[in-house]
Amino acid sequence: MATSQPDASAPSDDRATPDTLLHTGTEGPVTAEDLVLAAGRDITPQSLAWAERKLQQEGPAAVDKLLP
Repeated sequence: MATSQPDASAPSDDRATPDTLLHTGTEGPVTAEDLVLAAGRDITPQSLAWAERKLQQEGPAAVDKLLP
């Protein structure tokens, strides 16, 4: 009985994103929306207010604290 294994020559849709395309907020301007999304929260007036306070306290480094 044959096992189901992916064909190594077939293109894969689940490839990792190259490091050159990954970045954190400290490489450019960080918005409250960026911080909300990095935290995995929905964009709501409350979450945006939270993000704005966090950015005022910690600056762009706030995003680095949330991302691996």
